[in-house]
Amino acid sequence: MSTTPTHAPFDWEPQFVQLWHQALARFASGRQSANRLFEPSERTFLASIGCTEQELFDFIEDHEGYGGDPTLDTVLAVQRIRFRYLTLVPASLPPVPSVNLKALPAKTDAVDGIAWLPRLIAKARLKLRGELPPELMYGCGGDRPFLRKCGITLQDFLQLTWDSGTNDRPIIDAVRRGRS
Repeated sequence: MSTTPTHAPFDWEPQFVQLWHQALARFASGRQSANRLFEPSERTFLASIGCTEQELFDFIEDHEGYGGDPTLDTVLAVQRIRFRYLTLVPASLPPVPSVNLKALPAKTDAVDGIAWLPRLIAKARLKLRGELPPELMYGCGGDRPFLRKCGITLQDFLQLTWDSGTNDRPIIDAVRRGRS
C-alpha cells in the first residue's frame, strides 16, 4: 500500500546522517529488526522524506553484513533522489494498487540476454514511487554487485530509471554499455 507522506522543503540530510549513525549503534547493540531499530519520531521523520524504516533497516543490515556496503554516501545519494522525486512528482501520479510480489520479474528473467535487469528496473520504479513492499529491497546484495559489474552506481541507476520514465530501452542500453 502506498501512502503519500506530508513533506516540506527542509534540510533533512544532517538528521538522516545522525539517524544512520544512531541506527548502526543500535543494530550493533542487538536491535536488529526494523520495528525495534527506530523510535516513533524517527519513523515520522523517515516518512517525511519518503523513506520507510524497513528500507533504512535493510541498508543498515547490509552495511553491517557486507563489510560496509552500501556506504552512507550511497544510501544518502539514493535517498536524495527519492526525496526529490517525492517533492516533484506525486501530484502527477494516480494512486497505484499494492504490488503483488508474484507479478514482479523473477531474478532469472532477462532482457537482451541480461538476467536480473527486468527485476531491478521494476524495483527501482517501486523505490521512486515509494511502493516497495517490506520484503523487497532496492539496492540489495544482488543489485549492488550486478550494477558494479555494469559500472553503474545505485543512485545513477535510480536516476536513470526516473529519467527514462516507462521506457526501458535507455536503461537496458546503459547496462549493456557498462557490461561491454
